[in-house]
Amino acid sequence: QVQLVESGGGLVQAGESLRLSCAASGLTFSSYRMGWFRQGPGKERQFVAQITSSGRTYYADSVKGRFTVSRDNAKNTVYLQMNDLKPEDTAVYYCGVPYGNSGTFDYWGQGTQVTVSS
Repeated sequence: QVQLVESGGGLVQAGESLRLSCAASGLTFSSYRMGWFRQGPGKERQFVAQITSSGRTYYADSVKGRFTVSRDNAKNTVYLQMNDLKPEDTAVYYCGVPYGNSGTFDYWGQGTQVTVSS
């Protein structure tokens, strides 16, 4: 059974940094691309960043240059380093994995709240 557990969220001031972690189990972690998404108040879940099994990374335009996604296959963990946080980054952050055959992200963690005050 695939399980994803996020941690590292919190309340910070604008300009500060946070690092989110997502620990995965129940899958051959190194074989899967992993993604970070977020859902702000009253908004739909949106893509933030992803990292492929080979380590290639992709980012939403809104976070390019500020966020960095990385993975440690030995620890079955994916990270999201968030620098220069802005109030508009306030959201629940989820990690996900496209585990099924559709290629879409279909397994999610419970989410971790990030709140950025101005």
